[in-house]
Amino acid sequence: MIEKTANPRTTRLSTGIEGIDDVLGGGLTPHRMYLVEGAPGTGKTTLALQFLLRGAAQGQQGLYITLSETKSELISVAESHGWEVSRFRIVELLSDEGLDPRYEQTVLQPAEVELGETVRDVIQQVDELKPVRIVLDSLSELRLLSQNPLRYRRQILALKRYLATRECTVLLLDDNSSEPGDLQLHSIAHGVISLDSMAHDYGGNRRRMRIAKMRGIKFREGYHDFTLDTGGIKVYPRLVAAEHHVEFDSKPRSTGTARLDTLLGGGLIPGTSALMIGPSGVGKTTTVVSCLIAALNRGERCIYYLFDETLHTLLLRSRTLGMDLAPHVETGLLTVRQIDPAELSPGEFASDVRDAVERRQMKYVAIDSLNAYLQAMPGERYLLLQMHELLGYLNQQGVVTMLVLGQHGIIGEVQNDVDISYLSDVVVLFRYFEHQGEVLTAIAAVKSRANAHERSIRQFRLSSDGVEVGEALRDFEGVLTGLPSYKGDTAMLSTNGHVIARAG
Repeated sequence: MIEKTANPRTTRLSTGIEGIDDVLGGGLTPHRMYLVEGAPGTGKTTLALQFLLRGAAQGQQGLYITLSETKSELISVAESHGWEVSRFRIVELLSDEGLDPRYEQTVLQPAEVELGETVRDVIQQVDELKPVRIVLDSLSELRLLSQNPLRYRRQILALKRYLATRECTVLLLDDNSSEPGDLQLHSIAHGVISLDSMAHDYGGNRRRMRIAKMRGIKFREGYHDFTLDTGGIKVYPRLVAAEHHVEFDSKPRSTGTARLDTLLGGGLIPGTSALMIGPSGVGKTTTVVSCLIAALNRGERCIYYLFDETLHTLLLRSRTLGMDLAPHVETGLLTVRQIDPAELSPGEFASDVRDAVERRQMKYVAIDSLNAYLQAMPGERYLLLQMHELLGYLNQQGVVTMLVLGQHGIIGEVQNDVDISYLSDVVVLFRYFEHQGEVLTAIAAVKSRANAHERSIRQFRLSSDGVEVGEALRDFEGVLTGLPSYKGDTAMLSTNGHVIARAG
């Protein structure tokens, strides 16, 4: 029998998982056989159940043929997700046939009889039910019964030719128990979905999937993160910034502090990212909050991803400095998400940002801090690649992105976890300096791609009125060494917000 050629205009068949459909550009080609492979525990059974449930929701008959798990085990898995599996049929094969006296004969090997019976049982169930969607779980049982690769391949090919005449879409589940490098199934299947689970030294497992092969359709290559939780699998397609450009107004937005606007050459420009970099406690987070307050007062929606401190601490500290965020959180203009980097995958984070920007129309995105975000990555190179695409996406959406990067050390030479300044459009540097026995803070804009920024160094301080930026300090020494000192006579900001007497 010859497999029928699908009409190129045939409507795609949903997998039941929105993220996979997105990666495939709409879903699977109907009436084909697909392989879902992965080690035990990666989510193959859950994916298969979602596939059949989507078909049931569309009025399509479904059949789950299990050669490994029992029917009761499958029902328990479905119930743990809150699913009703009575909408499709579950058929359990090889449940107790090994005890049948038929297999005690000696003319043929028992495996030969069992394999033939198994294949006939599959065909019988398909002929009887005439399903639109079929799941066969798992191929490892057929592989063992076949005893040799040639016989195994012939059986799979025979099943494929038979099922091709029944106009049904088939998922074959495989637990990768074959010899390493054995790609027989890959060559037979119309498409291959590969699931993977990685265990790190700390935190939960990171799961990812990729389309190893898919004939006849264009799909998004590479790995895509996914989570497996109550409710099923959720896939987060890999972000490609070039696919998400929109038109936006690039007029500068005020930071809420006039001298900071002057330092930045007019303010923050939509479609750019600003990196706040400096040692711990210097005022990076408070500067970000000050900019967000100004945007919120203009009615612009903002989202704050908080990696380092708790939400309670952020709200308390901001209120002490005269920048109360709580009313904006209550009105919904501001969303603050406290993130646990040990439990978050890069793809899940990027997906949440996309949802915030596209669905909830966020105009400001703050990430505090990149140091903690780094810990959510499998390696530094992945952080840079992910952040490159994420910042590119936000820039093309006309979002003002604010990033916080803490440096190790308070005085003297300071170090970064990662150098991401080349990805940022604006870099604002914070430094401690000494003046007449006091430790003060300086701020400077060292980079701006979007406008002509001021290159002077200004004093910076936090007070009950929020952020204050002083006059330009012309007589600094050692700023780039990490231990600047001030030798001039420019007036300093006093504790009450007024200038104090000039030095000297």
